[in-house]
Amino acid sequence: MATPLVVSELCKSFTMHLRDGIRLPVVDKARFALQAGECAVLGGPSGAGKSSILKMLYGNYAVDSGQIIIDHHGTLTDMAAASPRDVLAIRRDTLGYVSQFLRVVPRVSALDIVAEPLLARGRDRAEALARSRDLLSRLNLPERLWDLPPATFSGGEQQRVNIARGFITRHPILLLDEPTASLDATNRAVVIDMIAEKKAAGVALLGIFHDQDVREAVADQIIDVTDFAPAKAA
Repeated sequence: MATPLVVSELCKSFTMHLRDGIRLPVVDKARFALQAGECAVLGGPSGAGKSSILKMLYGNYAVDSGQIIIDHHGTLTDMAAASPRDVLAIRRDTLGYVSQFLRVVPRVSALDIVAEPLLARGRDRAEALARSRDLLSRLNLPERLWDLPPATFSGGEQQRVNIARGFITRHPILLLDEPTASLDATNRAVVIDMIAEKKAAGVALLGIFHDQDVREAVADQIIDVTDFAPAKAA
């Protein structure tokens, strides 16, 4: 599908239960579309709702109102109203996500963490591990670390594991939440190349990038989230 994701009139607020139930609006009527083969970037100041939008799209945050229409195996599905089972199926096959932080089961090696999304999709273990090795090598993670659990890795090393895990599959849509934030210039350049390859393969990407050089290198369009700021009370 040329437009695999369409967001329409998306709204989100948080209720502050420790402050007498005060309602805090965050996003108001967000609307945009992602095209296959492009990388769109959420722009705007810190606290404007960029990460909240990504988390709503991935199903981590409930939506107050609006739609998140995803082309899942040729069927248009509203992620905002999907059942938990459908959300898991969409994540497995259609919608990938690279978060800012690596959250993994303790004592599992970096190699297995990266390979796991392919194994979950029924791919051969030897093939999945070979692809995992290729990505970790490309991201300059020392081979001596591959068989170790990432809990004791540096922030940049953990993020490279995170990126490899997110890029190992062929999801048609890929969400990127500051994937280069902990990386040096060499590995930022690697990620820029990896994003370009995803675009060439027809993947639609939506990301947050605080590094201006990365943002300028990958962005086909900038979505200004301040356009979706809730109206201030008079």
